[in-house]
Amino acid sequence: MKKLYFRKHIYLLAFFCMAFQMNVLKAQNVEFEKAYFPGRKAELSEAKTQLEKGNKLYENGGGDYLLAIEPFTKANNFNPNNALLNYKLGICYLYTIQKTKSIVFFEKAIQLNPTVAPDLHLVLGEAYQLNYEFDKAISEYKKYQQNLSPFDLETKRKVIEKKIKECDIAKGLVAQPVRVFIDNLGNTVNSIYPDYSPIVNADESVLIFTSRRPDTYGGDKDPNDNMYFEDVYFSYKKNNIWTLAFNADDPINTKNHDATVGLSPDAHRLFIYRGDKGGDIFVSELEGIKWSSPKKLPKPINLPDSKESSASFSYNGTTIFFVSNREGGYGGQDIYTSTLGPKGKWSEPTNLGATINTEYDEEGVFMHPDGKTMYFSSQGHSTMGGFDIFKSVYEDGKWSEPENIGYPINTTDDDYFLTVSASGKHGYYSSSQANGLGSDDLYMITFLGPEKPLIASNEDNLLASLTAPVSETVIEKMITINTAQLTILKGKVLDEKTREPLAATLKLTDNAKNELLATFESNSSTGEYLISLPSGKNYGIAVEAQGYLFYSENQDIPAAAKYQEIINDILLKKIEVGKSIVLKNIFFDTGKSTLRPESYAELGILYQLLSDNPKMRIEISGHTDNKGGAAYNKKLSESRAKAVVDYLITKGIEASRLEYKGYGFDKPIAPNDTEAGRQQNRRTEFKVIGTN
Repeated sequence: MKKLYFRKHIYLLAFFCMAFQMNVLKAQNVEFEKAYFPGRKAELSEAKTQLEKGNKLYENGGGDYLLAIEPFTKANNFNPNNALLNYKLGICYLYTIQKTKSIVFFEKAIQLNPTVAPDLHLVLGEAYQLNYEFDKAISEYKKYQQNLSPFDLETKRKVIEKKIKECDIAKGLVAQPVRVFIDNLGNTVNSIYPDYSPIVNADESVLIFTSRRPDTYGGDKDPNDNMYFEDVYFSYKKNNIWTLAFNADDPINTKNHDATVGLSPDAHRLFIYRGDKGGDIFVSELEGIKWSSPKKLPKPINLPDSKESSASFSYNGTTIFFVSNREGGYGGQDIYTSTLGPKGKWSEPTNLGATINTEYDEEGVFMHPDGKTMYFSSQGHSTMGGFDIFKSVYEDGKWSEPENIGYPINTTDDDYFLTVSASGKHGYYSSSQANGLGSDDLYMITFLGPEKPLIASNEDNLLASLTAPVSETVIEKMITINTAQLTILKGKVLDEKTREPLAATLKLTDNAKNELLATFESNSSTGEYLISLPSGKNYGIAVEAQGYLFYSENQDIPAAAKYQEIINDILLKKIEVGKSIVLKNIFFDTGKSTLRPESYAELGILYQLLSDNPKMRIEISGHTDNKGGAAYNKKLSESRAKAVVDYLITKGIEASRLEYKGYGFDKPIAPNDTEAGRQQNRRTEFKVIGTN
């Protein structure tokens, strides 16, 4: 029995020794040399040819990493046990859309030769982080840190600590995903090439973005990264589907880099980035159906020795927020702001400060039409890897602490260039995701309210199909959608008689401050206009066109008002005897005839109309509702009409050109049995009574 027992253990020992030797052989690094491949000379020669081809592409970096994968894979199929080749294949995948495929090659490289590259543990940690294996990533980062020399440790300590912190932040964000649906915009918009920097107009009918695809305007590649030059592309939403994207061509695109930067809410002004001489911001105007030749924004926005890569304008177009790497910032790229002065000059830019900017790069700034909410991407703040998107709100004279908008919008890879629709229901951004069509794809986010839980909460259900719209995703009925505090006023400006589109000027005024907020133009070909009105103001809107009486509109929007769209086609009347308009921004206190200060902006427009047409004579008429006696209302309405005439006379209009009359409640334009009707009847009008 003892002899049998001894022999059994000898066999077990021999087995374990053999297994150990096999593991050693399995983990042995194999070079591309004939000693390792006896009798396979031709195959070895072909493998070395593929290896050399891959190495040449690998050395170029950039877009050639993707091209190097094919020859490297052929060489690896012949010899899968070369540590350096596995490392290089891992690097190639790490810089493509299939980043997490790098893991298996890095792991194999470590198994074969853990010292084949000094950053092997670092890049494997990055790959694990991209694959949401955060504990493994942290372990690799610490191994990399332990292997550094004292000098390297001092210079690279911050990098390692930041990556470990990102993993810790990511674990918290992934554990509490935000309630959204994310939809790839599909193959009518996205390509296998990088598609990014999407911008939409306020009502989400126009999408403009940047792509590096083969039909670039110049047709050439950038020698610096061997990728096609950036170009601007357009797509339009028809029947809730985005049309096939097309190249904007000349004059927007050139043979150099041209990229989307920002779009005015009415989609009439397009801001683009051109990459010559460091990179500057240009503006193009939509003139009818054609875009004008882009003009470079002047100093101090663009500077000769700095790069301005991203910009967004306030809802009224008088303030710009932009990204620049100019001297004096907090990091490589910072966000700045500048205001357009009364003489058309931009003020000296102001850095938004340490609350917004970090020692790392900021990018992709977007100012929402609500006038207070800013979205931007940053490598600093509380990121979960690469660039993350943050939100900050300007209240009480300062910016709030930037808030990471959460997973799954933000991922462990780069996420940037977020544009949020005026309604606040949707966001558009670019992201590198495993289910994408290419390197970077465009996605639409649907923001859901906090009241009801999602039916399913795993990532696969949060990411909808590539082509199906959000409406086809299973969502509970009556689910709450977050909306912005904003009103969109849109429609067409038309001739009252012919219904032909008119090129008109729309002036937006803060009635309480008697302050001109912005001037807009309707499209000369379509007559279309769109104005964004953040909640919390009493707005006066005047629409003017040469040869026509102006149109008056009042929008008093409470601070608590939620998002709404008002469609209003404006019919302008030609200057002819008998034509009249209601002055909707003339205000009096109840029962009084003293003009309130909120009336002065509208009175100024009426004064200008009379000055521009010196032969025009008008009658100012006052009207009331049917509350109170007839005599009282006649007297009150006449006193109010006279107050307007007296104001115009003090401004220099001849009294002989002005008449006034009070009609009381004799000429109602709406029923007096509702408050809304009575409000319409309480009005001031003017009528043309002579033109020569």
